[in-house]
Amino acid sequence: MSTGVQAIETGLIVLDVLSSTKRAMMLKDIAAAAGMHPAKAHRYLVSFQVMSYVEQDANGLYRLGPNALRLGLACMEQIDALRLATQVLDELSAHTGDTIFAAIWGTQGPTIVQWRDSSHPVTVNVRPGSILPLLTSATGRVFLAYSDTEMLEPFVQQELKQRQALPAATFPQSIADTQQLILTVKSEGVGRVFGELLAGVSSVSAPVFDYSGKLVLALTALGSEQIFNAELDGDPVRNVKDAALRFSRQLGYHMLPDED
Repeated sequence: MSTGVQAIETGLIVLDVLSSTKRAMMLKDIAAAAGMHPAKAHRYLVSFQVMSYVEQDANGLYRLGPNALRLGLACMEQIDALRLATQVLDELSAHTGDTIFAAIWGTQGPTIVQWRDSSHPVTVNVRPGSILPLLTSATGRVFLAYSDTEMLEPFVQQELKQRQALPAATFPQSIADTQQLILTVKSEGVGRVFGELLAGVSSVSAPVFDYSGKLVLALTALGSEQIFNAELDGDPVRNVKDAALRFSRQLGYHMLPDED
């Protein structure tokens, strides 16, 4: 096993302490949190100041400097969500055996970009490149709940108009129904359907966010309603939500510290 540079590893502990809060810190507090003597912590802080990774204000408090910001932004920009999705889908597919896919927002709506077949064959007429409805697909409901409302309005209006022409009225049928659906998805943290889009097929979908809290894609699992439990206490909901949360963290979601 290769050995690293211990001094660098120790110094990064100091940077980790500073990145754990939104407030500037006193030397003694930094040293205590890093588990080192104040004099030792001060030497690292001086070096980081020289390189603009740390700055000190007029009150003697320390905070991360402009080069730390530049480094963080560069890291975020280099993250390729679709590349990372490949591994996420592979792992979720292997773990669950369900049909798994990822969808992004395309020019015409939620669009499937990656797909993993189930070990339990299920007949569906959607594949990579398919565009999914907002109101009757689990994936669409995620985009409905977590995307910009103004952008989605014409798509929602069009789907509602199409649904009103159907012989059998099913939820949602109105703007009020749609607003209630959005509240439900946000409350449950997932979009779910039980045969609304494809007869006999249930699905669950969870949002994946980037470091700014923006919806990047939806992670979805589906299966035959005979063996696929889309209820909130079922394994598919738990598995998809967990995978989506881990994926979001890879993209920097909730990496910034909360206000104290």
